[in-house]
Amino acid sequence: MGTSITTQTNNSATDALGQSSIGKLLAQYSIPAIIASIATSLYNIIDSIFIGRGVGAMAIAGLAITFPLMNLVAAFCMMIAAGGATISSIFLGQRNLSRATDVINNVLVLCLIHAIVFGGGALLFLDDILYFFGATEETIPYAREFMEVILWATPIAFVFIGLNNLMRATGYPKKAMVSALLSVVVNLILAPIFIFKLGLGIRGAALATVCGQFTAFVWVVIHFLSRKSTVHFQLGNRWLTGSIVKRIYAIGMSPFLMNVCACVVVVFINRALLDYGGDQGNLNVGAYGIINRTTMFFVMVVFGVTQGMQPILGYNMGAGHYDRVKRTLRTGIWLGVAITSIGWIISEGLPDTVSRLFTDDETLITISREGFRIYFIAYPVVGCQIVIQNFFQSVGKPKLSIFLSLTRQLIFLLPFLIFMPRLWGVDGVWISMATSDFIAFVFAVVTLSWWMRKRFRTNNDTDHRIAG
Repeated sequence: MGTSITTQTNNSATDALGQSSIGKLLAQYSIPAIIASIATSLYNIIDSIFIGRGVGAMAIAGLAITFPLMNLVAAFCMMIAAGGATISSIFLGQRNLSRATDVINNVLVLCLIHAIVFGGGALLFLDDILYFFGATEETIPYAREFMEVILWATPIAFVFIGLNNLMRATGYPKKAMVSALLSVVVNLILAPIFIFKLGLGIRGAALATVCGQFTAFVWVVIHFLSRKSTVHFQLGNRWLTGSIVKRIYAIGMSPFLMNVCACVVVVFINRALLDYGGDQGNLNVGAYGIINRTTMFFVMVVFGVTQGMQPILGYNMGAGHYDRVKRTLRTGIWLGVAITSIGWIISEGLPDTVSRLFTDDETLITISREGFRIYFIAYPVVGCQIVIQNFFQSVGKPKLSIFLSLTRQLIFLLPFLIFMPRLWGVDGVWISMATSDFIAFVFAVVTLSWWMRKRFRTNNDTDHRIAG
């Protein structure tokens, strides 16, 4: 009897996704996700600040060399996390609680498999990978020390991230926010102790990150062990199901390819900055590290919006409430553009102020200033492109999401990175990124307009507007 009551109560919570106002739901789901994203971004930024001020400018460059490998770590993790979150939301919209539980079980197993295979493989060839990504004799000691710690802890990180996405998707956005905040708070407390007090340098920053992730890992595992949760681990349900695994990979392929592409792109960026930067090549890479941390802060806030949209979109798509799908999308686009516009104002107006947070090296600040002002020219429209790309993933259309990811990073940006630096040197690297952002935005809007007309052609909805 008690189990039935619990199930009914939890179902009423998820039913609100198809009944409550879109604005209320976005506030309920997106605000916690945004707070969690801001917290995650802040601890990445503060880590970089601690490293820059506690270890030095060359350590910032070493950290920037790890970005491609970090993107690969994120790629293998988010493939499972994003795919599982979308599928579980759709199953809940279809009122299929048993299948949603199967998804939770499958995600746990897949996260562990990916972490062991990828983390172990990367550790075996770590130096070769880092040199390929652009490390030099001056920067590889820092990059190696940081990534050794991160890679040993990939099982903890993968399970934490995978289950945290499912926690949000199954109706617990505030608890998902708390897990992210736990990770951040522990990291921020321990990082200065490990770096400054214990003298562990960049390895101390990585250890603090892992300790934060472990704390959050314990939190999310306890949640999914509790029978009070809408869905939770059940031994009687399936733990590795071919049909579910296939759907997880199909939908998760979009964020996977996006992160893999980001890895490839960062390698080209680092090499272009080294090749065309002359004696200041390592400092150019360091400048990119500062700019990358800054831009990712605002991108992560937009991702917070899209994470909040995901359960709303998935549930209503599964339930056939297409008018609510379109209203959620329209609101998300406006929020995304507003967020990246704020990033544009800050980065164009206060580039030196932002750079001084990370370093007191005047040469590095000067190089960063030029990069900020060129790279962020088209930044306001980036928010729109991100929302549209994640919209297709959330409604179970991974091929379109993959297409939009590939157009920005491979079809546009890579060719620009090959020939623009030949014309304008280091400035050509920043111009390449700004140009590809704008063209990708145009492609995203055109693709969305085409899909909306095709998908809702036979519906009785009268509202066919995309962005108001």
